[in-house]
Amino acid sequence: MALDTPRPLVLSNARVIDPARELDAPGSIIIADGTILAAGPEAANQGAPYGAEIVDCKGAIACPGLIDMCVSVGEPGAEHRETLASASQAAAAGGVTTICTMPDTDPVIDDPALVDFILRRARDTAIVNVHPLAALTKGLEGNEMTEIGLLKEAGAVAFTNGHKSVKNAQMMRRMMTYARDFDALVIHHTEDPDLAGGVMNSGLNASWKGLSGVPREAEIIMLERDLRLVAMSKGKYHANLISTSDSTEVVRTGKKRGLDITAGVSINHLTHNENDIGAYRTFFKMSPPLRDEDDRQAMIAAVADGTIDIICSNHDPQDVETKRHPWAEAEDGAIGLETLLAAALRLYHSEQVDLVTLLGTMTSGPADRLGLETGRLSKGAPADVTVFDLERPWVLEKSTIRSRSKNSPFEDARFSGRVVQTVVAGRTAYTYS
Repeated sequence: MALDTPRPLVLSNARVIDPARELDAPGSIIIADGTILAAGPEAANQGAPYGAEIVDCKGAIACPGLIDMCVSVGEPGAEHRETLASASQAAAAGGVTTICTMPDTDPVIDDPALVDFILRRARDTAIVNVHPLAALTKGLEGNEMTEIGLLKEAGAVAFTNGHKSVKNAQMMRRMMTYARDFDALVIHHTEDPDLAGGVMNSGLNASWKGLSGVPREAEIIMLERDLRLVAMSKGKYHANLISTSDSTEVVRTGKKRGLDITAGVSINHLTHNENDIGAYRTFFKMSPPLRDEDDRQAMIAAVADGTIDIICSNHDPQDVETKRHPWAEAEDGAIGLETLLAAALRLYHSEQVDLVTLLGTMTSGPADRLGLETGRLSKGAPADVTVFDLERPWVLEKSTIRSRSKNSPFEDARFSGRVVQTVVAGRTAYTYS
């Protein structure tokens, strides 16, 4: 990202929503030197800084820039699928101003020098903020713990084993304890590998399609185990991608016990179910698999009541070489940076989740969990802002997708709500015209 000081900016005539302050009111946002000077009704009556660019938002919503905690990129090692540059372009178009990159690259991000590489590449090529997640275990093999202290010092914001679960409970306990001593967050993919040998959600649908199923218990058992280990270690833990109604009950129970835990869900599991697979469309193959409609509704209810703290895209680019296969042979994964906000707004338009709560799961929620200064519009905060028209209709066309890979389950989908401007550190990174 460029280092020159951006011109002051005033976003006027906006509906300002700041979930961190539970603010939803008409007003303005005043930005100078890359930080927020004022945001909300009080800013509407303040004068603009000298030389400021004034943008009339015409009643559009202005909120903190979105933070996506689960983004896979191909750099290093698979740049043909995605680079930090292309991922950041997709993110900006979707109103996402901060991405947290998974460590499942080639080589795996399990060394401080590789964390530094990601930060330097992001500085030079990305137009949004990039925070690397480092590997919990060497090579994501689940056998040897990484140097959590050194990796955090190098700039890793949290630690995860990517889309692989740590099978060994003793190893997981030791890592949680070690991470606790560095006040580090452990993010885990909760899926027992011995049970999760199938290729779609276990049930009648899988049987009808002749496909092996992944039982819901694969997730539930691993999640229950992890929360027992959290209680033993007193560590900080985030269940990255839960997908079943029973998992929400496990999380609720853990929170009632006072455990330092949060839970996340991908936008795919809030807006799709296993029936969307249709005629074996592999863009809907992901991990965890899409569940049934009852589970989807349970996920939405858990977002609405605060059990689920964070919504992410689970952006996982795959090219034709890994997706254009029979269902059982295709790789898991779907892109989602450009559609995260628009798809999430379906929950608001269907009157299932209020707007402040919904936006909080993608702004202040992840910011608070990761200890970031972004995700809010308070005075002095970094000037990361997303402006979107809540009612503007649009269709996701393959030709317009900015990611290098095109494996979107939302291809040709209709949305209501479009990003019109994305501001990162006071500088406009994207505008829609």
